[in-house]
Amino acid sequence: MAMKRNGKAPVSSDSDEKVVFFNDVSLGPHESQLRFRLIHFWEARNPVKKTVIGLEMLLIDEQGTVVQGFIPPGRIKKFLPDMKRGSVYKLINFYGSKNKPVYRVSDHVATVSFTWNSELIPLHDIPIHFAEDRFRFHSHEDFEANCDLRGDLYDVLGHMKLVNGQTLTERPTLDELEIAATRHVLVHVQSHDGHVMKLYLWDQAATEFCQKFKTFENTPTVILVTTVNPKRLGGTLALSSMSSTRVFMDNDVQPTIEYSTWYVLMLGCNPDTANQVIAEVVTKRETLSIADIFSYIKQDSAKDAFFECTATIDDVVHGSAWYYIACSGCHSKATKGPTSMVCTNTKCEKVNTTGVAEYRAKISVYDNSEQAVFVLLGDAGRSLTGKHASELLSSYFEANGDKGAEDEVPVPEALISIIGQTHRFCVKVTDHNFSGNTRAITVTKVLSQDIPPHTEESVGNNNAAASKVTMLTRDEVSDSSKSRGDCANEESKRGYDTADPEKAKRPRCEN
Repeated sequence: MAMKRNGKAPVSSDSDEKVVFFNDVSLGPHESQLRFRLIHFWEARNPVKKTVIGLEMLLIDEQGTVVQGFIPPGRIKKFLPDMKRGSVYKLINFYGSKNKPVYRVSDHVATVSFTWNSELIPLHDIPIHFAEDRFRFHSHEDFEANCDLRGDLYDVLGHMKLVNGQTLTERPTLDELEIAATRHVLVHVQSHDGHVMKLYLWDQAATEFCQKFKTFENTPTVILVTTVNPKRLGGTLALSSMSSTRVFMDNDVQPTIEYSTWYVLMLGCNPDTANQVIAEVVTKRETLSIADIFSYIKQDSAKDAFFECTATIDDVVHGSAWYYIACSGCHSKATKGPTSMVCTNTKCEKVNTTGVAEYRAKISVYDNSEQAVFVLLGDAGRSLTGKHASELLSSYFEANGDKGAEDEVPVPEALISIIGQTHRFCVKVTDHNFSGNTRAITVTKVLSQDIPPHTEESVGNNNAAASKVTMLTRDEVSDSSKSRGDCANEESKRGYDTADPEKAKRPRCEN
C-alpha cells in the first residue's frame, strides 16, 4: 500500500482510491482523498474592514469526527456553486493547516484548507453512513469559566423562558421591523441544570430564529443554538451568536427531541409551570451607582441590560405628560379612531380597544455619585404612589368638573408626594441610551416598597377613568409614544434637559 506524504497509511476503498479519515489528517499538504458530509458553511469577515477573508465550513466524516474547513477568498467562486448543506462529498488534494486558537468550532488540531489543485466532487447514493450533525454542549458553569476568553465556541441547549421580554404563556409577538432595526433577538434560556442565561441572537441568527419560530403551529419551547460566544455584559453572563451560529427548535434535531421528552416528563401533571418566570433569576441584576450605569452605557460593548440602583427622588419633571393612553390589551399606544380608541400595535388582536391611562412619569433622582432622570412606566409608578394612573386621572376629572379631555392634567399630588423618598430601583438601559439619544433611564420595577392592596373605591375609579379616557382627542393622545416601552425612550429624549438642577428639592449629600 502506498504511503501518504505525511507518512501515514491511507485507508483503501473498494475502488482502491486513497481515502483518509479526519483523525489521520495532520499538518501539511495531502494528495489523499477525504469523504465527508458538509454540515454548515459561512462567510468569515474581517471584523474591522468587514471584507470577506474566506469561507469556513463544518465537516463530519464517516467515523463521526468533526473538523473545520476553509476556502480562501480567491477560490470561493470555484467551489461555492456545488456546495449544499447536508450533502456528502469527496475532496481530492488539500492542505492541513493549523486550527485557529480563537473562536474554534471543532476540537481537531488541523483545518482542512482547499488548495489550488483541490477537487470537490458530490457523492450520490453512497452506501456509507455519515452522521447528520455533531454538537458540543457546555453547561452554565462551563460558560462562566470561559467568559471573554475568545476560545472554543460551544453549543447551548435549553427551554425558552422569555423572548424579547415576553413570556411563552401566550405566543410572543415578533416584530420583524423592530428586530431588523435592532439587529438582534434576546432570548432567556433555562438549561437542564436550572440556570437561566441571556442569549443574544444577532443578524442572520436573529432572522433564522424569527423564520423558524413562525413556522411552528404551536409555540416552540426547546431551543438549541450552536457556536455561541460567552461574554459578561453588565456583570451578567450573556451568550452571543456568531457568524457560524445555527438555530434549532423542538423536533428539529435529536438533542432537541430528547430535551423535549425530558421537559414534558419534568413538567408532569403541571404544564403551567413551563412559563413561570422568576424575574430575580432571569435578569440577575447587578447593583450599580448612577455614575457606574452611565459609564457602562459609554462602553463600546454595552448591550441591553438590567441593573439595580438605590437613589433618592428629588423632583418630578414638569412640562410633559405624566401618563399616556394605552391599549387595554397590549399596553401599546392607543389613538382616537372614528368611533373608538384604536391600538397602534399591528400585532395586537384588540384593534378597537378601550383606552386606559398608564404611567409615563419622569422623576429626577440622585445618589452620592451622580444625578439622572428616571422614567416610571406602568406598575413602577403604581408601586410608588399606591394608585393606578387611571385612578389619579379619574380623581382629577371628578374634582374639576369644568375640565374636558382636551385640558392638560397637572402632575398629581400622589406623584409629588414621593419627592424625598429613597428606593431601590430596577432599571433597564437600551439602544436608545447607547446611541446617545437620551440619558433618561427606564424604571421597570421598584423593589423597596410594597404595593397597597386594591380597594372597592379604586375599582370604581378605574372604571370611571376608562370611560373618561375614551373621549380623549387625537391631539392629546398623539403626545404619547408608540408603545409602553417606546414611550419612555421617545419622551425621555428631552427629559434630561427639562430637569432643572437649580430647582431640585434634594438635600445636600455629604461624601
